[in-house]
This record gives sequence, structure tokens and C-alpha cells, in this order.
Amino acid sequence: MRIIFLILFALISLAETTDAAESLNPIEIKEWQVAYGGRSRDPFAESANSVWFVDQGGQYLARLNPTTDKMTKKSLDDEPGPHNLIVGSDGIVWYSGNLSGYIGRYDPSTGKIEKISMPNKSPRDPDTLVFDKSGKHIWFTAQWGNIVGRLTIASRKVDLIKVPISRARPYGIIVAPNGVAWVALLGTDKLASVDPLTLKLTEHRVAAGSRPRRVDATADGRIYYTDYRRSYLGRLDPKSGKLDEWALPGGGDSDPYAMAVDKRGRVWVVETGVDPNTFVGFDPAQKKSSRLHRSPPVPAVCATCIITNPRIPCGLAPIKIRSGAPLLANRLSIGPYCRI
Repeated sequence: MRIIFLILFALISLAETTDAAESLNPIEIKEWQVAYGGRSRDPFAESANSVWFVDQGGQYLARLNPTTDKMTKKSLDDEPGPHNLIVGSDGIVWYSGNLSGYIGRYDPSTGKIEKISMPNKSPRDPDTLVFDKSGKHIWFTAQWGNIVGRLTIASRKVDLIKVPISRARPYGIIVAPNGVAWVALLGTDKLASVDPLTLKLTEHRVAAGSRPRRVDATADGRIYYTDYRRSYLGRLDPKSGKLDEWALPGGGDSDPYAMAVDKRGRVWVVETGVDPNTFVGFDPAQKKSSRLHRSPPVPAVCATCIITNPRIPCGLAPIKIRSGAPLLANRLSIGPYCRI
């Protein structure tokens, strides 16, 4: 594998139309070669100088310093197939042991790993992790276990919430500004929400035939999701129940996957089904999506994760990502100054 990280240097301001975005070409992308091999994914920008990521096939955690270009690796000898990681304000790295049915805690200062087992064998594949606003809990999904879970960090207690629909495949998960957890049920045309006080799960149907894969929320509490099957960006307003959809520029086979919302409330989506892959920005205020193409073309690489440089203001600047190499990442993580 040649490249794993792409950092978008947002040299542009908010683009309101596709034509305006096109006029901003070219943009600069910095790339890093990773010598460790495997299947790198799910980077988490801890700070401007620290970006953590996992490698599901290579069985390791790793950290990149974008300033010095230095990378370090922590091998996971039990080969748990890490799918995702998040980093707390205390610097502790939490990762999902997707093949081994546990959540891992790694302390970079000591090198020690703690494995937090599930209460039973049902959540056999912890998938995606996210902190709640307090940082005291970690919500997670178990796609094939059909479970949403919550880990209380202080006590290590794990609560499990079974999704009623068979093979619902809970996948992407976020915590909305009001503390409610929202989950994309990839095997259905529904989202789910979980009340943090009662742990009651509520299903929310979206467009018929949809397959929501990732979710995120804007500051007003509206929930955005990528419809992987129908190639739409969807939005649900939990207060009114109103559903809106926008067809993505890549057409019916664009396979939108990773997504995130930046501090200015703009939605970013990666189209993985088009060649080259495309980074699409959506401005809710304008209700328009925009694309920006990288120029000139360079050797092929495929990625579905972009991290915007936290030292440069975020901009609505979708790019075409070169494709052709193995899949590198499938979570969109916008750095600490751009994250919600």
C-alpha cells in the first residue's frame, strides 16, 4: 500500500455554487507513505500534530505527526482486527477489537493495553466508537451482533441495546448536541436514536429503499446521513420528523460512505463508487453541493477519508480523490478545529 493519509489544505472560502467551486482549482493535498502495510482506516485528529489511525488488516494502531512527518506504530499481537479508534482529552486511545469482541484501551505514555470484554457474546464485533459530550461514556455499534452499546469509562460497565429488527446492521454512530445517540441501520431504511437516560431505542424510517451508512449532526440537532444504496445525502429533523434528500453529483452509483460536519455547519461526503472518488461539500444554507477537482492528475490512490488541516480555515471545497489502489479508510474525520 503506497499512501494512507490525505490532508486537504483548504485554500478556499465558502463556495456557493458548483461553478464557483470549479473556479478555485487547483487545491493542494499532502500525502504520507505508510511503510507498515495492511488496511489503514479511521484516522482521528487528536491535535494539529497528532493523528491516530488503525489498520484492520495489519493489526496495529499508529500515529502521524503531520508537522514532522514522523509515524509510530503499536502492534496488536492478538490480531483483533481494529476497525475504529477515538482519542480522549487525556490522550488515551480507545479502539474497537472488531474480530475479538472487545473494546481496547491503549495508554501511549505507558504502552499498556486494557481489553474491556462484552457482557455476553452477542456484540461479537464492536465496530464504530464515539464519545458522548461529557467524555464519560463511549457509544458503539456492533454491526453483525445487531447491537448498540454504551461503555461507562469509570466503571467499565457495558450496557447493550438490542436492535429489534433482524439484521439491521447498526454501523455509523454519533452523539447529537442534545446527548442522544444516533445510529445508521445499514441493513434497513431506518435510523435509530437511543435516549441516554433510559437507553430506549427508537427507529426512524427514512426514504424507502435507503441504506444509511454514516451519520452526523449539525448544531441545530438535524441528523444527516449518507444513503449508500441510492446515492443521496439525507437529512432528518427529529423535532418535526421532516425528511429532506439531495441526489449526490456522482449519480446513482456514487456509493456515498464517509461523512462529517464541520464547525461552520457544512456537510462533507465522500463518493466511493465513482472513479476517481470524489469529495463533496454540501452547504445546508444554500441547499447545494459542490465539487472541486484536483489538478494535475498523479499516480492512482483510493481513499475515503479526508482530514482538513486544523491550522487553516475549513472551506466548502470538494475534491476528486484519485482511485485505483486498495481502500485506505472509510470514515471521514475532520480535524479538531473543524469537528463538531
